[in-house]
Formats: sequence, structure tokens, C-alpha cells
Amino acid sequence: MTNLKGKLATAALIVVSASGVGGCATTEYVDQQIATVNQRVDGVESRLVQTENTANTALSQAQAANTAAQNANRRLDAVEQRLNAPPPPPPPARAPRN
Repeated sequence: MTNLKGKLATAALIVVSASGVGGCATTEYVDQQIATVNQRVDGVESRLVQTENTANTALSQAQAANTAAQNANRRLDAVEQRLNAPPPPPPPARAPRN
């Protein structure tokens, strides 16, 4: 009976050792997973750069439109002031030459 217990203990030790080794990731597997993640990160970074460029372009266009609108408002204010100003007095009448 002790011989059977020894064999069972040895078999159990082998099973536990084998299952422990099977759970370890190899360097090649880890490198593959890291490469996949790096590719995804590179793709996201590329899209981020494109998005930033688009946002900067939109900002520049918005700022230019704002400047144009401010200039148009200034010109409109100047025209309104001229239209709303009282008319200038008529020039004095000339005396006839005799």
C-alpha cells in the first residue's frame, strides 16, 4: 500500500508540475502580444495626429472668420454713424456780384 501512495504522490507531483509549466507564457508569445498592442497604439496615434491637424485647421478657419466678421461690423458701424448723423448745414448763400 505504501508503494501505491508513493506512486500516487509522484503522479500528483508530475501533474501539478506540468500544469504549472503550461500556464507560463513564452517570450515569443509575449512578444507577439506586445507587437499587436503596439500596432494598435500606432494606429490610434496616427488617427490622433490627423484629428489634431483637422482641429487646428478648423480653429484657424474659425479665427479668420471671426476676424472678417469683426472687420465687417466695424465698417457697418461706420456707415451707420454716417447715415444717422445730422446732415451738414447748407453752405452760406453767396452775395450777388453787381
